[in-house]
Amino acid sequence: MSFPLLTATAALPAIGAIATAAVPAARRNAAKWLALLVSLATLALAIAVLIRFDPDGGRYQLTESHAWIADFGVRYELGVDGIAVALIALTALLIPFIILAGWHDADPLETGSRRWRPTQGFFALILAVEAMVILSFEATDVFLFYIFFEAMLIPMYFLIGGFGDRAHEHGEEAASTQRSYAAVKFLLYNLAGGLIMLAAVIGLYVVAGNFSLQEIAEARANGSLDMATSTERWLFLGFFFAFAVKAPLWPLHTWLPNAMGEATAPVAVLITAVVDKVGTFAMLRFCLQLFPEASKWATPVILVLALISIIYGALLAVGQRDIKRLVAYASISHFGFIIMGIFAMTSQGQSGATLYMVNHGISTAALMLVAGFLISRRGSRLIADYGGVQKVAPVLAGTFLIGGLATLSLPGLAPFVSEFLVLVGTFTRYPAIGIIATFGIVLAALYTLVLYQRTMTGPVKPEVSAMPDLRVRELVVVAPLVALLIFLGVYPKPVTDIVNPAVQQTMSDVQKTDPQPEVEAAK
Repeated sequence: MSFPLLTATAALPAIGAIATAAVPAARRNAAKWLALLVSLATLALAIAVLIRFDPDGGRYQLTESHAWIADFGVRYELGVDGIAVALIALTALLIPFIILAGWHDADPLETGSRRWRPTQGFFALILAVEAMVILSFEATDVFLFYIFFEAMLIPMYFLIGGFGDRAHEHGEEAASTQRSYAAVKFLLYNLAGGLIMLAAVIGLYVVAGNFSLQEIAEARANGSLDMATSTERWLFLGFFFAFAVKAPLWPLHTWLPNAMGEATAPVAVLITAVVDKVGTFAMLRFCLQLFPEASKWATPVILVLALISIIYGALLAVGQRDIKRLVAYASISHFGFIIMGIFAMTSQGQSGATLYMVNHGISTAALMLVAGFLISRRGSRLIADYGGVQKVAPVLAGTFLIGGLATLSLPGLAPFVSEFLVLVGTFTRYPAIGIIATFGIVLAALYTLVLYQRTMTGPVKPEVSAMPDLRVRELVVVAPLVALLIFLGVYPKPVTDIVNPAVQQTMSDVQKTDPQPEVEAAK
């Protein structure tokens, strides 16, 4: 048997989580180093997956299949296409930076009668989330995917509620209440979506007789599985609802600003740059592949919802007083672009959407982690409490500016390429939607530049006059992310070469071809 590379890539952080949690409380620094080393080893395995994957090969590669619950047709079945490989690489890349950025976020702190949870628990939970996200990208058995799609909610709940942001304008008691509220809201929203999806998963088994994504898709393609139109639409809605909550898509988005606002900055990055990508990825892998006709039937409504997310998220970002909530609403707007690209049903749109998932993860990580470093120095998330930071901490301000410019998709930085592809792909089939969506770019420039102006420029406020610049550990976190933003902004080919064949196969699943440009006949 060949080495089970996909299993190893997910199992290593899972085993690392258990080992990190078992480190004695008195040796919390050892727990940090162990978690970091495990995340780096996982990154090495993800790179091995990337190297072994052949973009011109079969659709699903490095496959593994073993009987699990034979009586119900459930198998331990893994496989990756180009989209999954790109997102596994993104996840494995970001986790070491998240761990380094949160190096002191769970250090014991006595506040009245409250004590923070053990440090090793914080890092163990991050590794547990990584394992479950990677398995979600790898699973080609629908039931197996569902298990990890839901299981990741548990460690995320504890990361938000138990290790939330210490900076709160109304003190620790109010912060604890807000953290608990945000964690419960996150859990309830995602559990509701998951329960509806579970009903759809059971319905799919009743119709298809198994849970294998590849077998069901092949049966749909060759006509041996004839699914009634109404049945397909109901099953599609069950799956899509859960993914739209996770993504998140308006109006199912309201948990995200609370969760990102109350979580520490590294956990906020884990939410929006890693966990939420499972929702948009699953739309491509499951909704379009299993329910192609229903996907086309729902496209007009989904495009309108995505457009609302783009404009609504950007408008609310403009009016935010809280730095982290501003980034959260900006992410809602960006997820609107991703979903719009997926359901534009063009190769440019879907390639752009997949590239956007990667680029958004990097840009949001850069901006939010620098914002976290800023907040930890001042002890406040409020924009009004800052001013003149660029005069006392120019490197911090400079990296904050680059992260912000990437968020507004400045040409030359990675998100521009993906946003341009999404808009072009949408415009060729739905010109009105594409035109209106461009206003999201204008609003992004507004909320990003206003945020920078109010926090970094102007007179130096007394509270920030002694603010230190980025330290070595923080530079190690931020510098590679900035370098990636510039590299992929200038040369996105390494990612597009991997994802484009998978996008073409997805287009084939829904039996869509790109609209042909209208060329005026030569006179």
